[in-house]
Amino acid sequence: MRFTSQLAASGVCVLLLGLSCDGTPAQVEVPRQRWEERAPVPDARTEVSVTTDGTRLYLVGGFGSSGGAPRAMHVYDPEANSWSTPDSIPEGLNHAGLVHLDGKLFLVGGFTEDTFEPTAAVRIFDLESREWSDGSPLPTARGAMAVVVLDGRIHAIGGNATNAGAMDPDEHHVGTDQSSVGTHEVYDPESDTWQRLAPLAIPRNHLGAAVANGRIHAVGGRVGNDFTMTAHEVYDPATNTWTEAPPVPTGRSGVAVIAHGEHVYIFGGETTGGQQKTFDEAERFDSSDETWESLPAMPTARHGLGAAAIDGTIYVVSGGPEPGFAFSTANEALIVGN
Repeated sequence: MRFTSQLAASGVCVLLLGLSCDGTPAQVEVPRQRWEERAPVPDARTEVSVTTDGTRLYLVGGFGSSGGAPRAMHVYDPEANSWSTPDSIPEGLNHAGLVHLDGKLFLVGGFTEDTFEPTAAVRIFDLESREWSDGSPLPTARGAMAVVVLDGRIHAIGGNATNAGAMDPDEHHVGTDQSSVGTHEVYDPESDTWQRLAPLAIPRNHLGAAVANGRIHAVGGRVGNDFTMTAHEVYDPATNTWTEAPPVPTGRSGVAVIAHGEHVYIFGGETTGGQQKTFDEAERFDSSDETWESLPAMPTARHGLGAAAIDGTIYVVSGGPEPGFAFSTANEALIVGN
């Protein structure tokens, strides 16, 4: 693992996740980045699904503080700093994947209503007609997976699956908990078909993923009682292979992960057991020089949150401020520039 020293804008020596100028260990914040509070989410939730079309942020699903699985779709307009609720999803879901592609929202898998029963459903929302349709279902029903778009196709990676112990270990890389999987399946919207690709080497759920420089980065997650995984694997579509990359500095699960430019960002998370806590850590990976950087801490530590980048700002919304079933209306913006 390689860490490099860099100069801050002020000319002060900064060594990222390595040693400070006097030789002592240091993890120094990247200069010029700051958090700002924005209009809160209309209702308190956790384990939400979030994406953007480049102009607005869309939030669906999760667990609601008033109980059950809310169906209202909240839309955030950053220019007006306001939320609206013009639509709803067909069925309550939590821990689902949500991405935007070609003017449509794709809601993939997740757990149904307020249960932990995985679904294979793929639901497609046309932002122009404001109508829902069904896509071909996931070959492997899962929740708490990572979902990303690469080259016009939708990749569903890892997660929790029912009866995982009975699955082909070569195709799914089932975890020791007999629930977590490394399953990697890709959806082609043009043909409405799924294809199974090389699985993660390290099976896990509650992970995050993002695309930077044409490759998928799968980071964090958990298996069984291990909530502090630092796993970081990178998928190359040209070779259909995963390779190990520099580990996440702060191991945690239930994170929000997005890409902005050449960077992969990871926010928040939780762990349970002896060190039961939520995380306020914000870190990013530079895919060009393969180094991790520490960013200013989130104002509100939480897990089960969502994030989306619009222009030079990353909006980190919702999530639980305490481990397990806790809820918030947080909408905190990290100003990172373009």
